[in-house]
Amino acid sequence: MTKQSNERLYSLDALRGFDMFWIAGGAAIFNALAKTTDSSFIDWISLQTEHAVWNGFQMFDLIFPLFLFIAGVSFPFSLAGRRKKGHTEKRIYRHIIQRGVVLVLLGIVYNGFFTKDFSDLRFASVLGRIGLAWMFAAIIVMNAKILWQGIWFIGLLIVYWGLMMLVPVPGFGAGVLTVDGSLAAYIDQILVPGRLYLGTHDPEGLFSTIPAVSTALMGMLTGHFLKSKEKHLSQYKKFYYMLGAGVAFIGLAYLWNLNFPINKNLWTSSFVFLTGGISLVFLSFFYLILDIWRIRWWAYPFMVIGLNPITIYLAQAGMIDFNSTSHYFFSHFFQSIANVNYGFWMATMYLTVSWLFLYFLHKKNIYLKV
Repeated sequence: MTKQSNERLYSLDALRGFDMFWIAGGAAIFNALAKTTDSSFIDWISLQTEHAVWNGFQMFDLIFPLFLFIAGVSFPFSLAGRRKKGHTEKRIYRHIIQRGVVLVLLGIVYNGFFTKDFSDLRFASVLGRIGLAWMFAAIIVMNAKILWQGIWFIGLLIVYWGLMMLVPVPGFGAGVLTVDGSLAAYIDQILVPGRLYLGTHDPEGLFSTIPAVSTALMGMLTGHFLKSKEKHLSQYKKFYYMLGAGVAFIGLAYLWNLNFPINKNLWTSSFVFLTGGISLVFLSFFYLILDIWRIRWWAYPFMVIGLNPITIYLAQAGMIDFNSTSHYFFSHFFQSIANVNYGFWMATMYLTVSWLFLYFLHKKNIYLKV
């Protein structure tokens, strides 16, 4: 647990909180509402709280890459802060590698390290991918100027596309992008111990971490841009440039989709462009409203979540049992009321209990950081 610095963009914490809101209980609330209302808008949101089965995109597919993108945006600010405090390069490298390793280990614990047999344990994880992708992107940023960071960003995506489309897989051939036949699945079957999430493929496997590094790099390049103090770059220009870049990346994603389908499970290069573009659009508007116009009252609930994202994520694995707490205090009450949407209210209470816990930590200036 660490004390929180005040030197940060409000929009980053709020956007991170908005992102985590959906897995903290937001999705369950809208799913419950969709069962009892006739609103087409609610129905659409509910449908978007599921992942695309394979090719294609649902908004729920954005949660993971948006979080990684935001982690990337934060890095140039935290790096400048560490250097300002006099941290040596060796110490910064140690922190980068330590953070990556700890996230990998936390991901394994999240997957049931203490409760499952080795053969049934899944070693790949969401936290592990964040740790590895962020770590390698941070090392690139430490060693490359802005131009070369951009070259790394594009280069990794092109290399990944070339390998996936041109390298033959035994028994399947080249360019097969199925659960069983992709190069990513083949390599992960060889290199990743334990159980793969889909049997023959893992959406957080080692090989598809290559393009995930580019997702983190896109965030870091955006962080450099936001941190820039060039006189010609006003806050409004930063908003317009981010918005324009986001829309352009979305367009490029659908062009690349014609040859390399948008696919979260394979973290395809087109998926990186699409989710990066949408992330830029979201960030640009959060930046406009929260950091330029400074209209912040509405975002406070999201900010509280965004300041303790690891805490709320670990809660989903039962490490912090908000579910039992909310049921203990509220289930009997809502069961006793006739014609009440029980699922909606219990999902709301779960989110409320979770938020109050995070609010308590926030008021005490306590944040679980890696």
